[in-house]
Amino acid sequence: MPDAEPIEFEDPVLGHKLSFIDTERDGQPVTRVEMWVRPGGGVPPHIHPVIEEQFEVLEGRLQLLSGRKWGEAGAGETVVVPPGKRHAYRNRSDAEAHAVCWVSPPSEMLAGFLGDAAELAQAGRLTRGGLPKHPSAVLQAAVLATHYRPMVVLGSPPMRPFGLDRVLMPPLARLACRRGYEPGAIMGR
Repeated sequence: MPDAEPIEFEDPVLGHKLSFIDTERDGQPVTRVEMWVRPGGGVPPHIHPVIEEQFEVLEGRLQLLSGRKWGEAGAGETVVVPPGKRHAYRNRSDAEAHAVCWVSPPSEMLAGFLGDAAELAQAGRLTRGGLPKHPSAVLQAAVLATHYRPMVVLGSPPMRPFGLDRVLMPPLARLACRRGYEPGAIMGR
């Protein structure tokens, strides 16, 4: 596998810095995501329908949600999240946590989604909980939710009553696209 430059960005809302690179692990292709999670940082519950994540804590402590139960992992510990399992992570300590997440199969969409979300956060368009602050940010979020849905489903079934996300997001995303929003170019780059 050829060496490539990592994709790096920081998300001020989710409180983490991430570095993505496609590589191999145990002879298998994977995406390696190096994570630095500030105190109070983390991601909300979500599901990856087809990818497995292995969170390996290098320094500090991370709380990891798997299903409905939170657990804690420290340096040298690994937590495996199979495809289709609701999960999240957060740092509730007062020191930065450093971890690596091994993503299998490799996923360019994961870096795309988190990079687009980080751009919205850097532009001040998301609340601390990661929700859109303005109507135009709702349209931008709808583009992301619709485009990246094969890779990530945000929230959990109780947070998506009656499938409203599947009913509302596609028409909002179409409206957003007509206004010029698209994945990878959310902020007009």
